[in-house]
Amino acid sequence: MTDSWKLTLRCNRAEAEALDTESAALAAIDPLPVLMTREGVEDDPDSWVLEAYFEDKPRAEAIRAVTSLVPSHVGKRPQPQRIADADWVTMSQAGIEPVHAGRFYVHTASNRGAVPQGAKAYRIEAGLAFGTGQHQTTTGCLLTLDAMKARGAVVRNLLDCGTGTGLLAFAAMHLWPQAFAAASDIDPVSIEVTRENAAANGVALGVNRGQLALAVAPGLDDAMLVGRAPYDLIIANILAGPLIALAPSIAAATAEGGTVILAGLLTTQADAVAAAYRRRGFRVAGRVTLGDWPTLRLVKRQRFAPLRASA
Repeated sequence: MTDSWKLTLRCNRAEAEALDTESAALAAIDPLPVLMTREGVEDDPDSWVLEAYFEDKPRAEAIRAVTSLVPSHVGKRPQPQRIADADWVTMSQAGIEPVHAGRFYVHTASNRGAVPQGAKAYRIEAGLAFGTGQHQTTTGCLLTLDAMKARGAVVRNLLDCGTGTGLLAFAAMHLWPQAFAAASDIDPVSIEVTRENAAANGVALGVNRGQLALAVAPGLDDAMLVGRAPYDLIIANILAGPLIALAPSIAAATAEGGTVILAGLLTTQADAVAAAYRRRGFRVAGRVTLGDWPTLRLVKRQRFAPLRASA
């Protein structure tokens, strides 16, 4: 196996969350590096790390391109580190601890650990799509789904909008195995990753009950997704801005009495996101907060009964 190289940059959480992997600067690098972000110091928003993995020693222009993604690091001189005779993908995942959230257990191939009794295990590799279960937004969604099932919620038609790795769609399908299920993402890579993860975890793809239908789409802008509406469960673990922008289309696609789970927002953004959905007929029915990351559970109100005639 040939040597690989790693470039480590200090950054902050805002930069890590806003990382632009489609930037023109990166497009000039061939082959593209694999980028991974993580907390350097737990719960410290100013202590995050960006790691870029290269197949060969990166040239100066490649280092400048990656450094430009995290402005707080501009002006510093990062030094690439050789990873000799190592499978860097496995190595990069070795420190990812399994996540146990409700009845779900999420792990990588290199760090499975002991699956808790009664837990549903999913193997989700860290890589090009968001949603390994490690981030508090994903964990919050898993806990919210678990609590819905525990309360006896019935779901017949569900959508995971912005699916990333497919994990949240898989979890919802496990809880409601006879439901129609769909997952979408604006990034074609995410949908390909979801296909691979579905195969690895025994999740059937297709358009029938108990199968997952996939679509590359911005939000719900896809004929298949619109045609399958209304949904009685929509999960959207994205970012606050897109969640607000999608409020009209998500509301239009949600059945009366249906549930929407929103995540990817910070505590400081929760009121604005909730307000956007209240204006579309939702009420906040529950909230799970992990660190600075809340997960909102909203329910679409039933229409008001017709006004009584005056006496």
